[in-house]
Amino acid sequence: MNIKEIIKEKKGTIVDVRTPSEFMGGNVAGSINIPLQEIEKRIDELKNLKQPLVLCCASGGRSGQAQGYLAHQGIECYNGGSWYDVNYYKSENV
Repeated sequence: MNIKEIIKEKKGTIVDVRTPSEFMGGNVAGSINIPLQEIEKRIDELKNLKQPLVLCCASGGRSGQAQGYLAHQGIECYNGGSWYDVNYYKSENV
């Protein structure tokens, strides 16, 4: 399954791994903010979210790091890249 399908069909959860201040400056409607530095301590919360997770950040770097860690923990997740891209995919399907 690709990221566009997951977002279009609302099959998972969009998780923004930017800092809270970055998130407050703009985000994907309906996404949740779990900063990259909190991923490890909030793993149980992440495991309880509707999977697959679509991870996003400013450019795709931090979401890529989060994706590698979470996949290793057995969580189905994808690196959505920039939150702007994820937001665009979501807006295509409104």
